[in-house]
Amino acid sequence: MKHVLFKNALVVNEGKVSEVDVRIVGERIEKIASAITATDSDEVIDASGKYLLPGMIDDQVHFREPGLTHKGSIRTESRAAAAGGITSFMEMPNVNPSTTTIEALQSKYDIAEQSSIGNFAFYLGATEDNLDQIKQLDPNKHCGVKVFMGASTGDLLVEHPQALDAIFQESPTLIVTHCESSPVIAENLAKYTERGQVPTIHDHPILRDDNACYASSSYAVNLAKKYGSQLHVLHITTEKELSLFTAGPIENKHITAEACVHHLWFSDQDYAQKGNLIKCNPAIKKSSDRDALIRALHNNVIDIIATDHAPHTWEEKQVDFMQAPAGLPLVESALLTLLDHVSFGRMTFPQVVEKVSHNPAIRYKIKERGYIREGYYADLVLVDTNQQTPSSHSNTRYHCGWTPFDGHSFSSKVLGTWVNGQQVFDGSNIIEVAGVAKPLLFNH
Repeated sequence: MKHVLFKNALVVNEGKVSEVDVRIVGERIEKIASAITATDSDEVIDASGKYLLPGMIDDQVHFREPGLTHKGSIRTESRAAAAGGITSFMEMPNVNPSTTTIEALQSKYDIAEQSSIGNFAFYLGATEDNLDQIKQLDPNKHCGVKVFMGASTGDLLVEHPQALDAIFQESPTLIVTHCESSPVIAENLAKYTERGQVPTIHDHPILRDDNACYASSSYAVNLAKKYGSQLHVLHITTEKELSLFTAGPIENKHITAEACVHHLWFSDQDYAQKGNLIKCNPAIKKSSDRDALIRALHNNVIDIIATDHAPHTWEEKQVDFMQAPAGLPLVESALLTLLDHVSFGRMTFPQVVEKVSHNPAIRYKIKERGYIREGYYADLVLVDTNQQTPSSHSNTRYHCGWTPFDGHSFSSKVLGTWVNGQQVFDGSNIIEVAGVAKPLLFNH
């Protein structure tokens, strides 16, 4: 078995930063101590002055396979994620065909077994009439059921009250929701039509405003309270919605909230420069909303930070606003944006690790991941806060070939990423390791 010894690493874990040595043997962390003597079998990594983190667990990505692989695939996007320090991901059902049956769900696991470089899980998509499939989910194997509560397309839109009640009452797994109210959005759009106006990208957060978000997220929270459901509300974007959630540690919460890295970074002031490249649903909103989200991370109203990585081709984004698809590629830069927040004094290093590693592991009950602990899988990221990472369209690893952070230089650099004890990224290149990734398992 392979032995790797990190010497003098600044380990960020469980609320503190400690200078320690960490030894990996095979797939797992064997020992953590103030000093570990190297043996002949150890590959020694001098981590002096560098930060060693548990790998980021991204609970919300769209890797576009099957059916939309001109935008991205499990192979391409998992490698971009590994370069960004993401060692595990949970992928969404709005592919083609939509992942709305247990059979379709299993086929995605089969693809990932062959092509992913990061650990993986997949959501089943809820429809108005697939409760029989939802009830077959295995809580120890499947991460959850995704409910698009308005503002989606095709068979994944669930709006009928009876269908929603049944899902919240009977789902055997965590329910994760996209919350935007289609009627409110339609009403907002009608105001433009009545005035003979055509909306532009600057109107995106007005069409999909805080009322559209609140109407849907409050409905989801009320359903979860009614049935005692396990609910995780994805990508909160508004200050108004924060009143729906409880401050405090994530343990024992049955209703939790998430923010995404782009909503913590951009504001409506960035539409002038970025245009459709930052068009996403829910929309990027006011700087006051962004600041409220950051405050909510500090008081633990927001429990988890994820990406909602959703690539589209450059050409697809270069059309009129109303026709442009929503979503942006984020996994390669997500952790780096958060480390910039640390450098700006907006967050602390332990807070970042809590929100991207510890809390996803707690919320989803992920087995033996999300921490740097003896006996846990060695999913690790080594970071240098004294080296910059310039971001540009030309150097991104996304299949779509562009990044919303083009022109920005991040204040930190990912020096290496390890998945199940194997190095898969060396700071410059992906290291191909056959069969390194594993399906995530859950302790239910």
